[in-house]
Amino acid sequence: MYFRCGPKKSQERDRRSSNVLQYKKCPGRAAARATHMTLHIDTPLVESRQLSLVSGRSVWLKLEALQPPGSFKIRGIGFACETYLARGARRFVSSSGGNAGLAVAYAGRRLSVPVTVVVPETTSERAKKLLRLEDAEVIVHGVSWQEANAFALSLVGIADAFLHPFDDPLLWQGHATMVDEVFRSGLEPDVIVLSVGGGGLLSGVAEGLHRNGWGHIPILAVETEGAASYHEATKAGFPVELEGITSIATSLGAKRVCERAMQWWEDHPVRSVLVTDKSALRACERFLADHRLLVEPACGASLAPVYDNAPELQQFGTVLVIVCGGATATMDQIRQWSKRYKAIR
Repeated sequence: MYFRCGPKKSQERDRRSSNVLQYKKCPGRAAARATHMTLHIDTPLVESRQLSLVSGRSVWLKLEALQPPGSFKIRGIGFACETYLARGARRFVSSSGGNAGLAVAYAGRRLSVPVTVVVPETTSERAKKLLRLEDAEVIVHGVSWQEANAFALSLVGIADAFLHPFDDPLLWQGHATMVDEVFRSGLEPDVIVLSVGGGGLLSGVAEGLHRNGWGHIPILAVETEGAASYHEATKAGFPVELEGITSIATSLGAKRVCERAMQWWEDHPVRSVLVTDKSALRACERFLADHRLLVEPACGASLAPVYDNAPELQQFGTVLVIVCGGATATMDQIRQWSKRYKAIR
């Protein structure tokens, strides 16, 4: 079946960019590939009146939670998927039941490429449902991400591409585009606050800062206690592997950060900051009330220092927070976790 994907008149076609196909055999999903559009969107950059008043400084938000799959991950993973497709990949394989897996599934659907995602038994039903909504094949294997990841790697054939959640230069290059957008806006922050899991976001933001001549702008790299692999690595001077993840912010639950994140520790002003799960959860609830946007605890971690007016922010006048998002958390979950902490403490 054929669908018209553009205007009929040739003169109208001539006025449009040559990279947009006007007539295309397009069974829906192939249209995105035909127009050469990126899979991520330019996200809003807004000043938060509420956070500015709370912290006594100008606080700006890069709203990556508004990306179509719910998080910043689609920037780097979308770019990687497009690159691997151009190199001949015919299937994408991932081992993440969280935001990275959702980004791969979304990219695969948009690019008309089959996606297989291997998730551990601990993956929530909501996460599996979201993956299937994007037409991904979901395989449940193992009790941990490490086991699921090993199985996923065993499935990768000669025509497949494996999408790592955070350790791939293509991901960092794609994530850096959020800094490009900030640079074009004319806003120059004094500091950037972001959450750290495996170090992909940190590596991308640092790359974006340097390619825009902002290598002097420091980064506050925030983790929750119990998922502090980057903090431990900075103390040791090299990546170390945690024995386990005890934080509820499971999206930050990489036992070991990527080498590139540690290199940026040497090459860029980065400061490691720890917050509690309770603080991250409280930030999620306050952010929902202030900005009508639900984010997961991993994102709440980056908001917590601002809501708590942390001493690490005292010297900075203009703060930019990367609101990285998260699609798997629900308000009921956050409230249940909050009640549990109130009961314990």
